[in-house]
Amino acid sequence: MDVTDHFTLFVPSHDVRCDIANQKMWWAFLASSMVTFFGGLFIILLWRTLKYLWTVCCHCNAKKKEVHRITTGDGIKRADREDAAASEVGWMTSVKDWAGVMISAQTLTGRVLVVLVFALSIGALVIYFIDSSKPIESCQNFYKDITLQTDMAFNVFFLLYFGLRFIAANDKLWFWLEVNSVVDFFTVPPVFVSVYLSRSWLGLRFLRALRLIQFSEILQFLNILKTSNSIKLVNLCSIFISTWLTAAGFIHLVENSGDPWESFKNSQALSYWECVYLLMVTMSTVGYGDVYAKTTLGRLFMVFFILGGLAMFASYVPEIIELIGNRKKYGGSYSAVNGRKHIVVCGHITLESVSNFLKDFLHKDRDDVNVEIVFLHNISPNLELEALFKRHFTQVEFYQGSVLNPHDLARVKIESADACLILANKYCADPDAEDASNIMRVISIKNYHPKIRIITQMLQYHNKAHLLNIPSWTWKEGDDAICLAELKLGFIAQSCLAQGLSTMLANLFSMRSFIKIEEDTWQKYYLEGVANEMYTEYLSSAFVGLSFPVICELCYVKLKLLLIAIEYKSDQRESSTLINPGNHVKMQEGTLGFFIASDAKEVKRALFYCKACHDDITDPKRIKKCGCKKSKTSIYKTMGLACCFRCCRSGRCCSCMPVSVRCSSTSPRRGNPPSAVSVSDCSSAVRAFEEDQQSALSPKKKQRNGGTRNSPNSSPKIMRHDPLLIPGSEQIETMDENIKKYDSTGMFHWCPSKDIEKVLLTRSEAAMTVLSGHVVVCIFGDVKSALIGLRNFVMPLRASNFHYHELKHIVFVGSLEYLKREWETLHNFPKVSILPGTPLSRADLRAVNINLCDMCVILSANQNNIDDASLQDKECILASLNIKSMQFDDSIGVLQANSQGFTPPGMDRSSPENSPVHGLVRQTSVTTGANIPIITELVNDSNVQFLDQDDDDDPDTELYLTQPFACGTAFAVSVLDSLMSATYFNDNILTLIRTLVTGGATPELEGLLAEENALRGGYSTPQTLANRDRCRVAQLALYDGPFADLGDGGCYGDLFCKALKTYNMLCFGIYRLRDAHLNTQSQCTKRYVITNPPYAFELVPSDLIFCLMQFDHNAGHSRTSLCHSSHSSHSSSKKSSSVHSIPTANRTNRTKSRDLRDKQNATMINRVGQEKTWFTDEPAKTHLRTMQLRPVNTLTVNQISQNKPTSSLIQPIREAEDEC
Repeated sequence: MDVTDHFTLFVPSHDVRCDIANQKMWWAFLASSMVTFFGGLFIILLWRTLKYLWTVCCHCNAKKKEVHRITTGDGIKRADREDAAASEVGWMTSVKDWAGVMISAQTLTGRVLVVLVFALSIGALVIYFIDSSKPIESCQNFYKDITLQTDMAFNVFFLLYFGLRFIAANDKLWFWLEVNSVVDFFTVPPVFVSVYLSRSWLGLRFLRALRLIQFSEILQFLNILKTSNSIKLVNLCSIFISTWLTAAGFIHLVENSGDPWESFKNSQALSYWECVYLLMVTMSTVGYGDVYAKTTLGRLFMVFFILGGLAMFASYVPEIIELIGNRKKYGGSYSAVNGRKHIVVCGHITLESVSNFLKDFLHKDRDDVNVEIVFLHNISPNLELEALFKRHFTQVEFYQGSVLNPHDLARVKIESADACLILANKYCADPDAEDASNIMRVISIKNYHPKIRIITQMLQYHNKAHLLNIPSWTWKEGDDAICLAELKLGFIAQSCLAQGLSTMLANLFSMRSFIKIEEDTWQKYYLEGVANEMYTEYLSSAFVGLSFPVICELCYVKLKLLLIAIEYKSDQRESSTLINPGNHVKMQEGTLGFFIASDAKEVKRALFYCKACHDDITDPKRIKKCGCKKSKTSIYKTMGLACCFRCCRSGRCCSCMPVSVRCSSTSPRRGNPPSAVSVSDCSSAVRAFEEDQQSALSPKKKQRNGGTRNSPNSSPKIMRHDPLLIPGSEQIETMDENIKKYDSTGMFHWCPSKDIEKVLLTRSEAAMTVLSGHVVVCIFGDVKSALIGLRNFVMPLRASNFHYHELKHIVFVGSLEYLKREWETLHNFPKVSILPGTPLSRADLRAVNINLCDMCVILSANQNNIDDASLQDKECILASLNIKSMQFDDSIGVLQANSQGFTPPGMDRSSPENSPVHGLVRQTSVTTGANIPIITELVNDSNVQFLDQDDDDDPDTELYLTQPFACGTAFAVSVLDSLMSATYFNDNILTLIRTLVTGGATPELEGLLAEENALRGGYSTPQTLANRDRCRVAQLALYDGPFADLGDGGCYGDLFCKALKTYNMLCFGIYRLRDAHLNTQSQCTKRYVITNPPYAFELVPSDLIFCLMQFDHNAGHSRTSLCHSSHSSHSSSKKSSSVHSIPTANRTNRTKSRDLRDKQNATMINRVGQEKTWFTDEPAKTHLRTMQLRPVNTLTVNQISQNKPTSSLIQPIREAEDEC
C-alpha cells in the first residue's frame, strides 16, 4: 500500500491527540459492538439458566410445603396469605406495562415517540451519507465536529429508547436478536468510543438503513395508509430499498478498507453511490464491469448477495410495478372550485346513459351551465366512455369508487355538492333488484350527508314507497324520485285520451336543437315545434293583480311566450301548481310561471316586461331589462285601491290581500303623484275588476278552472266551487255520501274490489258485448315476467275529472297468469275487463272489436329478459304488424247495432243535456287494421324502424326524428332520461309533468298505496269533490263548431285568443294530417304533432287542437242517458267543457235555444256536430255559443260516414279515416 492509500485510510489531525504511528483503531469500534452484543446475550442466557434452576428447586420445595400445609392445622390460612401476596402487582410489572404503552403507539405520546425514533434514524442515516465522502477512519474533535455532536445526540436518544424496548419485552432473548436491536448494537457503542478516542470510524453505521423497513408501520400510525394495496406497496419498496442501501454500505466499507489478512493493501477508493450503482447492476444481472469488487471480502459478499438480491429483484420489482399499475387511475379526490357548483352522478354509468345525460344537461339552449359534473362508479370506464369524458373535460370528471363507501363520498365532496343524481338501468332483467340497489345508494348518501338533494330514477312504482322510510328523504329539500314505469305508462295512457300527447310532452322536457328545413314537408313544422322546451321564470310585477287568462294572452301575443301554469301561494303560504287557472286567480308578486318557449333567454321577457316601457314595442326581442324605477307593487297598491270590490265599496281595508299589500295600498308614498297613464290603467283595471268580482260573487256564475296543488304533487286546496251552491240536481248527484264512488283523496274513480273471475271474458262473451270506443291493451307476460305496474296505466284513465259515463272501458288481452299478479292493484277500478289469450291471436283481437277501439296499446313485460337488444321488442313489433295487416267488414257493426233494436245514445239532438262539447259524432267504420290507432312501447330505439313500412327513416336516426314517434304511435322509455337534468334545473317541471300525466297522483296517495297497496274508497265530501275540478287535456276539432270559421285558413293565434277568452281553454299544439300541406285528394290519415305554433300559423279544417279544458259539472246531468256507458276519446273525452254553470236567469234562454235547435236539426240532418248554449267570461256579452270537439281520426265533414257497432252497455259512435 502506497502513501496515498495510507492517507486515505487514516488522516491525522493536528488539533487532536491521535496516534502518531497511524495505528488503525477499527478493531476498538468493532469490539465495543461485539462485546455489547455477546455480553448481553451471555447475561440473558445466564439469567435464564439460573432462573430455570431456581424454578426447579422451588418446585421441589413447593411440593414439600404443600404436604406440610395439609398435615398442619394452619395450612389453609398460610396458603391464603401467599396467594394474596402473589396477586399483588409488583413495580417491575407496572414499569413494564408503562414501557409497553410508550412504544406501542397506542397513545398520542407513544405515537410521537415512535415517529420521532424513525425520524432520528433517518437523520442518522443522512449523517452517514455525508460522512461516507470522508475517509473510513479519521481523527475528529468532538467539540468542533457538528455532525459528530448531532450523531452523538441521536444515539443517546436511541439508547434510551432501547432501554424502553428492553423493559417492555416479554422475551428478552428474542428481543436481543431482533433486527432493530442488532442495528443499535453496531451503531450506538461506536459513537461513544469515537468520543473517547477522538477519532471516527465509518464502520457499520450503514445498518441504520434497515430502519426503513418500519416505514409502512409509521405511515399506518399516522393514518396515512389505509388500504391493503398501499400497505403492501410501501412494505415492498421499503424492504427493497433498505436491503439495497445496507448492502451498498458493506461493499463501501470493505472495498475502501481492504482485506485484513492482506494488511489492507488491496483496497480501492469507491464512493458510497458507486457502490449503490454496483449493487443495482448486480441485482439486475446486467453487470457492466465498469465497477467491481477487488477485495476478497467484497467478492465473497457479492456471491451471496447475487443469490438473495437476484431473487428479491425478480420477485419484488414485478410486484411493485403491478401494484403501481393497478392503482386506480381515477382514484383521486375532487377539488372544488370557488364560485362553481358541482353535482355527483352515480348508479348505472354506461356510454349510453352518460351520453344521453350530458347531451341534455349541457345543451346550448340552457343558460350558461356553471355546474361541474362528477361521475362516481366502481368500474373504470371503457375506452369509448373515457373518450367521452375527455371531450367534456372542462365540465366532467370521473372518479372510481362506490357511493356505499363513505371514503369515496368524501373524495367527491358530497357534502358540498349541489345535488346527487342516481341513474337506473332501464334494461335490467330484475327491476326490483335494480331499485333496491338505488335505494341503498340513497340510504348511504343520506346517512353521510342528510341535507344533500337527491334525484333518483326508479323502475317500479311500488318501490317508491321504500324511499319514504328514509328519515331525511323529503321533497321540501328537493328530493325527487322519477319513476320510469309511472311516467311511461302515464304518457301512454294520456295518448289514449289525446293521441300524440306522449310525443308532445316528451319533446317539451327534452332539450332539442332547432333543425331548419327549407322544403315544405311535415318534418319542417314538426321540428319547429320540437325546438320548444318547458321553462320557468318569475313574472314581472306588471302582471300583479291580473287574472291568468289575461296574462296568458298578453304573453302569447306580445311576448311570444306560452304560459300554461303558475306556482300559486295560498294565504297559508303553501305553494300550489295551478294548470290553466281561470279568472278567480289573481297574480301575486313573485309568481313563478311555467312557459313553453324555444330558448331560456326568451322566457326572460316575462320577467323584464314593463308596461310603461314596453307597451308600444312590437318586436319581442327588444323587450329587455329596463331602467324603470317604478314601484314593483301592483297598480292597486300604487293607487291605494283594494283588491276586493266589496271592500272598496265599504271603504274599509281589504282583508283579501296579504298584510304587506294592504299596508302599501292604504298608505301610498307622498311626493309620487300617479301619472296620467297609470291613472287611466288603474281606472280600467278597477272597472274590469268590478265586473269580475260581480261575476265571482254570484254562486251560479262560479267559474270552472284548473285545480290547485299544495305540494309538488298535492291535491287542490283552493276550492273554486262550493258544493252547497251547486244547482239542485247536481248537488244531489255529487253530495251522495252513502255511496263511495271515488277514492279517499277524491282524485280517482273507485269501486269495491272485484274478483278477477268476475271481469273475465270469453271470446263469445266479448263478441256479444259489442265493445266500442274502448281501450284495448295487448300485454305480453307470463308467470316469471317482472310486473310493469298496470295500475299506473289505469289511474290516468280513471281520474275523477272525468264523469263516470266518460270513462273508457279498458280490455286487457294477455296471459291470465300474468294478469292475476297485476290484478291486486287493479281490482278497485271500474270498467275493466280481461280476455285471456294472446295479442298475436286475431280471433282474440276480433272478439274485443279492436277495429272499434279508441286506442290499442301494446306492452310487454318480457323485454328485459333478452340479451340481444334488437330482439327485445320482437313481441310488440309482431303484434303491431299483425293488427295493421287485419281486414274488417264495415257492415258487421251496423248489423250488430241494428240487431240490438236501439238508437245509439248521443244521436238524440233534442236532448238538452247533450252539450256540443260532449256530443258524439258519426264515424266511418274501420275496414283495415292500418286505420286503428295504435301506440307501441319500445325498449330499443332503433327498432322503431320496423313499425312503419311506408317511412324512410334511417336506422341511425334519433328516435324523436322518426315518423312513428312524431305521429305518436311509438313510445320508448329512453325519452324519460331527459327528466333527470330537467328536474335538477327546475324541480317544478317534474311536478307539472306528473300532474298532467298521472291524473292526480299525490304524496298522500303514494303513502296510502305504500300502506295498503290498493286504493281506499271514500265518501264524497266538499273537499274531495273539489279535487275533481281540475284541468285535463283534450283535442278540439276545427271542421265544425264555434271555431269552424278559423279552421279554413284562419290563424292559430286567433284561435288561441278566442278559445282562451270564450271558454278558458288553453291551446298548446296541433295534431295535423301528415299530408295536409300537399292538398291532394287522397291524403294519408297519419297525423303528426306541432308544438306551440306561432301566431300566424295557418290552420286547415282537418286539424285537431291540443288544449287544456276545464272540468264541466254540467256534463254529469247526462247520466240519465249515458250513465254507466263508455264513449270514444274522439268524442266526450276530447271535448271542451263549459266554462260556467248556467245562471238561473238564463235558463229561459236555454229553453228557447233548445227549441230553436230542434227545428234546425229537423232541416239540417247532414250536420254532424252538436250545439249547446255557452257563456263567456264576460257577463255583459253573455250569448249563445256552440262548440264541437272532433275525434282524433277524422278528415272533413264531407267524408262518407256511418254508425259504428256499439255495445248494449256502451254504444258510442266515432268517425275514422281511411289509411292511405
